[in-house]
Order: sequence, then C-alpha cells, then structure tokens
Amino acid sequence: MRFLFLEPFFGGSHREFAEGLISYSRHQIDLVTLPARFWKWRMRGAALYFIKKISSLTAYDGLITSDLMSLSDFKAFSRGKCPPTLVYLHENQFTYPLSPGEHMDYQFGFTDITTAIAADRIVFNSRTHRDAYFEALPKFINMMPEYRPKWVVADIRAKVDILYPGCRFAVEISPDENFDRSLPSLIIWNHRWEFDKNPDAFFDALDAVRTAGMDFRLALLGETSQAVPKAFIKAREQYGRQIIHYGYVKSRERYLHWLRRGAIVVSTALQENFGIAVVEAIRFGCIPLLPMRLSYPEIIPAEFHDQVLYRNQNDLIAKLTRLLSEPAGFANLRRDLSQAMTKYAWPNLIDRYDRVLEELAGISVRGYP
Repeated sequence: MRFLFLEPFFGGSHREFAEGLISYSRHQIDLVTLPARFWKWRMRGAALYFIKKISSLTAYDGLITSDLMSLSDFKAFSRGKCPPTLVYLHENQFTYPLSPGEHMDYQFGFTDITTAIAADRIVFNSRTHRDAYFEALPKFINMMPEYRPKWVVADIRAKVDILYPGCRFAVEISPDENFDRSLPSLIIWNHRWEFDKNPDAFFDALDAVRTAGMDFRLALLGETSQAVPKAFIKAREQYGRQIIHYGYVKSRERYLHWLRRGAIVVSTALQENFGIAVVEAIRFGCIPLLPMRLSYPEIIPAEFHDQVLYRNQNDLIAKLTRLLSEPAGFANLRRDLSQAMTKYAWPNLIDRYDRVLEELAGISVRGYP
C-alpha cells in the first residue's frame, strides 16, 4: 500500500519517528516535511503549505500526520479528496508546560481538538500521554463560558490507540564495556536544549556532586534551540575541560559513538511523553537517572525503578553520587537495562504499525459529526 506522511516539524522525536517508520514499514510511505522551528506557525499554517505541495491525494491509501498540523484545515482544503487519516500524537497543547512568562493561547488547544475530530485514527506514544490528555481535555472544554462541546471527549476516545515509537537500533547488540575506565565517568545529556527539559535542575545536581568531591566528564548532546539557554552557556564556562562534547551531533554514527562511551544518562524533564533519547542511551550502555513521573515509570521495567528513578532533587543527587562513586559496580544493571530496551526496537514494533496502516486504509472516509 502507499501512504503519505506530512510532518510539519521535522526534528527531534518527530524526525526519528518518521524516518524509522518509513525505513521499516513494508508499505511505501512518501514523506513531505517542514523544518523543526516556529511550531506555532506550523500548527496554524502547515496545512496551507502542504495542500499546495501535494500534486494528488488520490494516489494514496492513507494519510499520516503528527499533532503540529491542523488536520481539519487540511481536510477542508482537500475538498473531499483526502484519504483516511491517522494522527500520531507526540505531544498535546493541554498538558505541555508553558515557558516562563508565557500564557496559554487557547487556539492551539482547539486545534488539537479539531485535528482529533477530523482524524479517522489517533495514536498516542504512551499510556501516560493518553491518560494525561483525557484528564486535561474535559477541563479545557469546561473553560468555555457556554455551549461546551462535551461530546468531543467520547468521539476522540473511540478512535484512540497506543503505539510506542520505534527506536532505530538493532535487536541484537550489547552495551560497550570497553571504554577507558581509568577516566572519570561520562555523563550524557541528549535532550533538546529547551526549558521543558529543565537543564537548570540537571546542572544544579552536577554542582552538588562536584562540590562533594565527585569527578566526571560531560557530553552535552541534543538539538539546540535558536537561542542557547543561559544554563548551557554558564555550564560551558563553569565545567570547562570536563565537557568533552558541546552541541548537537548531526551524524547519527557520531551520536551513537557518544552514547556507547557514556556511563550515565540523566533526565530532569518537566515534559516527556515517551523518551526516545533516553531509550537509545540505555540501549547503548548508559545507566539512566530519571524522575519518578511522566512516562519514565511506564518505559522502565518496574524491577529497576528503585535503582534508577528518583523522587526529588536530593534523591537524584544521592543516586548520581552512588553511580559516580562505584563506576565499575553496575555492569549487570547496565546489561539488564540495555536488554530491556529491545522491546522498543523498530523490528519488534513494525508489524503492529503496518497492521494499523492496513486497517486505516480500509476505513471509509468519515464525515464530520
């Protein structure tokens, strides 16, 4: 079968997901994208770009897009020629944390609603995300002063599924234990350099363990925003030669090289609905330290929670101190966690995705309520 994938924000997890799905699916998936910047403009304007970019929609058995495009606009512009549609929700506008000084713009929440209503199928990237969405959606609707469309909750819920995003690593690999253990442990940051990943808490924890006498090295990876957060600028000055890499790595081969050298990956995120970057780092040998919230308790098997999920900042500092104090004492934990991540490899997930796409293609194009 042949599908069209419209990705209005082609970067980070959106890019990883699109490229992985296309690489592993047995179906032909044509990809059309816009760069990963100006997300608010993408959400409102991408449909206008894509409708003129696509020469024919009738050639496709189905359409895939992510949550940062107004699908209702796109379907209206298609004048009834749009094939059945699937929306993959990486995030949503009801639960996404606001940046400092920002106030909620209600139009983006309503775009989420109209996109979901216009979709024939909706896929969330975790149970955590789905549950948070349906907890927040009624509250958002109840903010309306009158004529509240409460029916949309049941309409959206009726076509929801959950599929973890695949990760681009082989099923049969082992974490590299051959890096130089005479050097201080390498701590990995491989998240976006954005406020919602809470870098201030990360560097505060590093300050605390360094003050306590712990030595370590840093690789600050992850996509960089247009304006580098002050926390990273300050860290570059403060940690100096302890930072052995600073900035985004475009080459996937080089990126995986750093993950293989890493000993610890830390997340202090305020928002995370799955966590591809964390899963990748664990698979390639990093021991994670993650908050006991968001998607992490779902992604990490329960038997490891006490060892790698922290409850507050003091607990993060204590767990980080322990890992840095005994760098050679966690080989079994590293190996077992790496093996547990194989469930998220694309080869282990793609059959279900292909079945969902085949089911999508069999849907009669739905009208609006």
